[in-house]
Amino acid sequence: MNDRILKINKLLKQEVGKIIFEEIDLEKEILATVIKVDTPDDLGYSKIFISVLPLEKTEEVFEKLNKNIWGIQQILNKKLKMRQVPRIEFEVFDHC
Repeated sequence: MNDRILKINKLLKQEVGKIIFEEIDLEKEILATVIKVDTPDDLGYSKIFISVLPLEKTEEVFEKLNKNIWGIQQILNKKLKMRQVPRIEFEVFDHC
């Protein structure tokens, strides 16, 4: 993985984390964290791996994230000064 992709992954991790914290209405006892981001060299999409605590709220959080994915993508497109902002996809981070 080259330096450019590493920088993009780091930037996406920070920005998506901020967006989830500020824009997604989660119950106050739920913690959703961006654990890692995987972006291929073509920048077509990025997999955003999310961890949710408590674990039994994972499905509920992913429903909210996927329901709001278009809005999250639009915020990213406006915030990031990139020629091509990867399309985001959310994945559950496997705790095992």
